[in-house]
Amino acid sequence: MVVCGDDGLAHRLAAELRGVYGAQVTLVVPAGARTERPPVVGRARAASAALLDRVNAAVGRAAGNGTGLAGLGSQLAGLGSGLGGPGSSTGTGTGGETGRTDRVVEAAEPTEAVLADAGVDRAAALALVYDDDETNIRAALTARRLNPRLRLVLRLYNRRLGQHIEELLDQAAALATGDGSGSAGDASTTVLSDADTAAPALVATAVAGTRKVVQTDGLLLRAVERPPLGPGQVADHGLRTLALLSATSTDTAGADGSGGSVEREPQLLPDEADVPGATGCGSIVLEQVSYAAGQPLPAGRTGVVPPFASLFSRRLRWSLAGLAGCVIALALALWLVTGIHPLGAFYLTLLDLFAIDEPALGKPLGRQILQLLSGLVGLLLLPVLLAAVLEALGTFRTASTLRKPPRGLGGHVVLLGLGKIGTRVLTRLRELHIPVVCVEADPEARGLATARRLRVPVVLGDVTQEGVLEAAKIHRAHALLAVTSADTTNLEAVLYARSVRPDLRVLLRLYDDDFATAVYRTLRAAHPRAITRSRSVTHLAAPAFAGAMFGRQILGAIPVERQVLLFAAVDVDGHPQLEGRTVAEAFRAGAWRVLALEGKQQQPSADHVLRAGDRAVLAATRQGLAEVLGHHHPTP
Repeated sequence: MVVCGDDGLAHRLAAELRGVYGAQVTLVVPAGARTERPPVVGRARAASAALLDRVNAAVGRAAGNGTGLAGLGSQLAGLGSGLGGPGSSTGTGTGGETGRTDRVVEAAEPTEAVLADAGVDRAAALALVYDDDETNIRAALTARRLNPRLRLVLRLYNRRLGQHIEELLDQAAALATGDGSGSAGDASTTVLSDADTAAPALVATAVAGTRKVVQTDGLLLRAVERPPLGPGQVADHGLRTLALLSATSTDTAGADGSGGSVEREPQLLPDEADVPGATGCGSIVLEQVSYAAGQPLPAGRTGVVPPFASLFSRRLRWSLAGLAGCVIALALALWLVTGIHPLGAFYLTLLDLFAIDEPALGKPLGRQILQLLSGLVGLLLLPVLLAAVLEALGTFRTASTLRKPPRGLGGHVVLLGLGKIGTRVLTRLRELHIPVVCVEADPEARGLATARRLRVPVVLGDVTQEGVLEAAKIHRAHALLAVTSADTTNLEAVLYARSVRPDLRVLLRLYDDDFATAVYRTLRAAHPRAITRSRSVTHLAAPAFAGAMFGRQILGAIPVERQVLLFAAVDVDGHPQLEGRTVAEAFRAGAWRVLALEGKQQQPSADHVLRAGDRAVLAATRQGLAEVLGHHHPTP
């Protein structure tokens, strides 16, 4: 296996292949990148040291809560020694015991010579996970020429381009291998996006009540996270219990799955017999398994032409409606008074309205009164029409500019960062019709165009500066999603937001597992009634990339605290753990469970026998999926 990349995803993917699948991995990274992501402990110590200055600044700004945050700052000051001290866990990150790669090739770019040196010509699979799409495409074309039978996995942000590149590379493999059917066996090409993989999980984690949904090719899996039950309450375990969370009934902050508990780790795919006895802890329950024609989620508005309702203010719309009603009433009255045709009456009313009709001299009194009233309504109509024109012009002018948060906004989500991940999260939030206010420091960020298109309010400024979060109405927000690429920025934003709203629901994007656990414990001690969660994009995306390198279709992933539960489609044929067994016999607690069969309209019963030709949808842990696929590597 060869992995080429220039950021944390490459290191995480190499650790996944080495530690979970036991694969021999060659890692190609830029010169110096092997020390750019040092072992977890060293990196956490460096991160905690860098955090101290920013934490002190946040504490200084939050004078009103000085006691609580000062204590928090002193606790964070010990993170470096705590994480780096004797007995601290090294985790499974790059550089850890299970994260070592067999060979590291240092190169600025994946040129033909570099790929040949890495052994692409004899490799089984190649993952290209550079942050730049063009670099990945260029390297993929070169690799396909070096080894037509190579299985390729590309990281591309552009979805439409990814579809075309996937078809192009598969056709090139078919031509080079002489397979006229358009398929070259294992020489498949898979295009994935870490942003697309992680965004649904980030949104579902941050927004209370949002279901965790995995949807692909007509298959819909919906799971929900349920809090611990109170005394006397009866559990509804849905179709299946997918996980038992680590939180206890006394751990308020962790009751919703907010992080590792001191007492125990979360239990993935528990035995149904053990679920009733797991009192006082939250759970993730499978609610629905269905097959449909792939109803897409409602898309956000596109283009720069706003809907009619947004052209005019509410007051102006009521004014226009009132004047229109007056015109209709005058036309009806003229019809009744004069007895002329209704259309003629309406025409004469409009002429009177715009003062272009002859005076009603010598006409009946009723006709003269109606003409005077029509003229009066015409005088009232002129300023209203002028206001409508001005408002419409202003709306079109601001449709191509960034909007500011409106007055009175509340119950919204504050999204920090509009990079690749932030843009996908923003799109997902708007698909769910959730109000959002974005904060971005870079005026050239890629997500600003999306925010402008979706007409989402944006605050431009450094979130670490005074007044930026206040401008995003953080004091009235429902949740804060800090998904910038800097752990320190995310943590400082959360600290300051908690000083304003101690009960604010927050989600942090943190790379380091050990550091995230230390932050959890500290934040929970400082804010015991608030919900705090952390997610790593590479942690969520790496299993999908690793599975694709073995030719397996990873349908999606659900985060369970700092672990990941995978959903994969697996052919029953050739897998002794599945073939010839019933659904109940094929279940292994803590490893995998059969949830559905592709092409079957109903969920299989427990006594349904899995046969060759069936394609099963599994929920599995990383190690469990590797064992089913025959690539299990026991963790030391």
